[in-house]
Order: sequence, then structure tokens, then C-alpha cells
Amino acid sequence: MFEMIALAAFAGLVLYAALSDVARLIIPNWVSIALAVIFPVFALIMGAPPIAVGLHVVFGFGILAIGFVLFQFNIIGGGDAKLLAAVSIWTGMTAFAPFILWTAIAGGVMALTLLTARQLIPIGTYPAFVDHLLKKQNGIPYGVAIMIGALMAIPSLPYLSSPLTLP
Repeated sequence: MFEMIALAAFAGLVLYAALSDVARLIIPNWVSIALAVIFPVFALIMGAPPIAVGLHVVFGFGILAIGFVLFQFNIIGGGDAKLLAAVSIWTGMTAFAPFILWTAIAGGVMALTLLTARQLIPIGTYPAFVDHLLKKQNGIPYGVAIMIGALMAIPSLPYLSSPLTLP
């Protein structure tokens, strides 16, 4: 029961972050904070050793530090850096590889698609949020790629596994 609630919270929060990023190019801080706070609670309820939970949190802080460096070099946005770190708390080192691989693939495809669309599609003929995405000076909502990576990593998440997999 707790596992399904944890997975629903995880998926719901990363989905909300992606939708917010598409609509406003902003990932609210509360989403990343909620993800970071919820994991230790559910992991401990599911029987994770406290030291392992601590290592997940430390790993997330390491990813946050890397994210801030990427932010300083204007490679990713601040919200993206915080969301990457928050999801990394859930993945730990065990599931980080599939998470970051799927995030990179989705981000590359999304960036190429959006950059191409910005060259070909005229602004002013679509809803406001689409026109906002099509403006060349605006960033790319990388929260969508992070969401895809996070959802694809669910089967690998330590202490939690997809309820859709058979024992």
C-alpha cells in the first residue's frame, strides 16, 4: 500500500513539474522540496536502512552541486538542477544510470524538435503557452525530459518497485 502511494507521489510530482515547465518555463521549488522530503519517509517505512537513506540524500546533494555548476554555465535552468537532484535522491546510485540516460535521450529529442519547430512554425497561431515555447529567446522545458527519465527509471528504483511488475 505504501509503495503505491510513494510511486503515485513520485510520478505525480514529476508530471506536475513537467507540465509547469511546459506552461511557464518554471519548475516550482516546492515540487523539488516535496520529492526530496517524501523519499526518506517512504523509504524508511518500506524498511530501508537509515544509512542507505542518508546516502541517497548525500547523492542528491552531489547532483545538486553538479546541477548548479551546469546552471552557472547556462546549460540548464535552476529549476531543472533542483528537480534533477530531487529525483536523484529517489534513484540513488543504483537507478541513476537509467534515469540520466533516458533524461538525456528525451532531452536531446525534445531540444531538436523544439529548435526545429521554432524555425518552421510561425508564432501567433497557437495557444499562448505554445507561442511562448516557440519564441527563440525562451529556454527549453527540460523538466519534460527529467520527467521521462524519472518515469522510465521507476522499475529500477531502490526500495520501491513498480506495482505493475510481477513478483
